[in-house]
Amino acid sequence: MRKIMMIAAFAGLLGGCSASAPENPFFTEWETPFGVPPFDLIQVDHFEPATLKGIETQRAEINTIADSPETPTFENTIETMDRSGTLLAQVRNVFGALNGALTNEELQGIAKRTAPLLSKHRDETLLNEKLFARVNAVHEQRENLGLDAEQMRLLTETHKRFVRGGANLDPSRKEQLKALNEELALLSVQFGENVLKETNQFELVIEEETDLAGLPSGVIAGAAEDAAARGHEGKWVFTLNKPSLIPFITYSERRELREKLFKGYIDRGDNGNELDNKEALTRMATIRLERARLLGYDSHAHFILADNMALEPQNVYELLGEIWKPALERAKEEAAEFQAMIDAENPGDKGFKLEAWDWWYYAEKVKKARFDLDEEMTRPYFEVNAVREGMFDVAEKLWGLKFIERPDIPVYHEDVKAFEVTEADGTHVAVLMVDYFPRPSKRGGAWMSSFRKEYKIGGDRIAPVVFNVGNFSKPTADKPALLSLDEVSTMFHEFGHGLHGMLSQCTYRSLSGTSVARDFVELPSQIMENWAVEPEVLAMYAKHYETGEPIPAELVTKIQNAQHFNQGFATTEYLAACFLDMDWHTLTDTENVRSNSFEKQSMERIGLIKEIESRYRSPYFRHIFAGGYSAGYYAYVWAEVLDADAFQAFKETGDLFDKKTALSFRTNILERGGAAEPMELYKEFRGKEPGIDALLARKGLK
Repeated sequence: MRKIMMIAAFAGLLGGCSASAPENPFFTEWETPFGVPPFDLIQVDHFEPATLKGIETQRAEINTIADSPETPTFENTIETMDRSGTLLAQVRNVFGALNGALTNEELQGIAKRTAPLLSKHRDETLLNEKLFARVNAVHEQRENLGLDAEQMRLLTETHKRFVRGGANLDPSRKEQLKALNEELALLSVQFGENVLKETNQFELVIEEETDLAGLPSGVIAGAAEDAAARGHEGKWVFTLNKPSLIPFITYSERRELREKLFKGYIDRGDNGNELDNKEALTRMATIRLERARLLGYDSHAHFILADNMALEPQNVYELLGEIWKPALERAKEEAAEFQAMIDAENPGDKGFKLEAWDWWYYAEKVKKARFDLDEEMTRPYFEVNAVREGMFDVAEKLWGLKFIERPDIPVYHEDVKAFEVTEADGTHVAVLMVDYFPRPSKRGGAWMSSFRKEYKIGGDRIAPVVFNVGNFSKPTADKPALLSLDEVSTMFHEFGHGLHGMLSQCTYRSLSGTSVARDFVELPSQIMENWAVEPEVLAMYAKHYETGEPIPAELVTKIQNAQHFNQGFATTEYLAACFLDMDWHTLTDTENVRSNSFEKQSMERIGLIKEIESRYRSPYFRHIFAGGYSAGYYAYVWAEVLDADAFQAFKETGDLFDKKTALSFRTNILERGGAAEPMELYKEFRGKEPGIDALLARKGLK
């Protein structure tokens, strides 16, 4: 019965409105376990009217605050404003989740129509002169109000949000700001939609079995299933989704096919067709610069970083440069080693120069030769459900958390599993949903978000509903989903974000969970990656999917021995994208900027070798042009400094699950959300600011 209901929900979301036009579920109380969204009742045509109603309702709430004849207080202005917009948040959370993980043309159309409206609504709120006057009045009296630390944080962050949103601008500049924000919102939606469409449209169809040379049997089986699903029965299809792309460029012996698939990936948004993103992204860079200048900043990066731990662009460039130099030198050594193997395999005039589409292939061959290790040796020990349970076991050993699968909780797709999360004593903490396999309706990558954030009313905690999404290797007809080491790390990473959302203990919704500085939010996620491949943890969950035998000690040793291998590549391809992001957003003149030439100059300036492509090229760099990471992609490496140092706190105790250290991390980091300055929270946990040494040592760059 449950499967029928899930399929019906899936069909309803794809199919749009029904003849019976049932009552919009967003306008009624949800009688579901823990108040999760009733996905079996929600249809596409419910979202737009619910969004409009949500805007209307919050506008009325805001106007009531702004027009109040009462003297402004923290309670009647700041706190009441934080409580507003419940309906709109509910609708946008569900819509955002489905448009990212289960999209279709109807949802994409709604996104385009509502993006300018939502931008306008946000601007109307932040540019409301009467409302800002009340906020400002409370802010000026902040030292005399007897506020606790979280209340003070909410007040200062609210005031800052108004100022950064243009509240101090004159009327004409406010109108300019509104226009820029509306255009930017629409361009961002279109950019992301174009990337998804280009990703889905590309397929490498293989007709001859000889062209599968070198590929593992599981990869071949998956390609055959993809081919059948796409109408190519009896053939094999490889796509630009990572679980298809990465194994192919890692193992395929057909160099020309590796090149074709690799170029299909890096040319997304840059094909001169209707999905080309180059003009859109340069326009977005221009809009961001114009907006920053309206608000009194030299560049978009200056505007963004003023509200983050890095504070200013120079600090980011210095951090990137400190890691770039040793990483680039290591990458050059790696390239030389791979070229030596190519030359040895192809004597005389049969040789060729290493290219970007060769890197993964020769990295795997050298790793196999040096460490007797390749991905196919480890995959059988990383069955997706076993990894998930191992991840849950880590959380239980650290904090006593229990994860109970709940088939009665509605989900939005049959691949999704739902869990109730409790304390050791059974107290309800949260709901966690996990959605791990790729499909054409899901954008690439992995992420965490919430259907409902945590907050408190009258001291009562409203428990969060959190979800993790991935695009991991999926099961085939004869094998379960077997993950790569990288996919295992990604699962733990997103679970860390999930813990940040689930364990939140904040009073105010706008401060709870992951509502923190962009360059701090990756700390809880990245620290979890450390546990994933510790020998003690591998022994808990890494068991052969067929025999149940634990991963052999000698294989674990090989994994450890190879942990620094290819770190030059891994670090430089990521840092190159960080530099590219910063270069786009430190621009002070965009008049003659052209995407491809600008990108080329950016990479030449840092000396990226031609054998390595930046992790993201501009036309498909969703993080910065269709996500929240503009002038912020460096956040991962900033947080790596934090997480390497933070995990060292556990290592120093001699116990990866030291209860005192785990409790400190929970109470000072995971529970606090944005209730204090990030570095204050970190120092409360660690007792000091972090240094870069632990990160360089972990990467083998020191």
